[in-house]
Amino acid sequence: QVQLVESGGGLVQAGASLRLSCTVSGRTFSNSAMAWFRQAPGKEREFVAAIGWSGLVTNYAGSVKGRFTISGDNAKNTVYLQMNSLKPEDTAVYYCAASRSVNPNTGYSAYDFWGQGTQVTVSS
Repeated sequence: QVQLVESGGGLVQAGASLRLSCTVSGRTFSNSAMAWFRQAPGKEREFVAAIGWSGLVTNYAGSVKGRFTISGDNAKNTVYLQMNSLKPEDTAVYYCAASRSVNPNTGYSAYDFWGQGTQVTVSS
């Protein structure tokens, strides 16, 4: 059974940093793309960042580019999201996702496995 478990969320002030982690069990994702999505109250789930299986190709939403960095550690089956210069509009539940594809797609439907989410709250 594939499980994705996120951690690292919390309550921070604007301008602070957080690092989210997502550890995968039940499957090796060395040949899979991984991504982070987020969902704010009353809004649809939106793409944040993705990383291809090689770790060399990444995609970012325009709203986080230059502030967030996605990275992976295949040996630990873990993907990270380093979030710097956080803004109140970054407040959301952040979800980790894994794909059977090697490409870091931005679409929700491209991902086959999902974590339960971790709350990130940024106060002004």
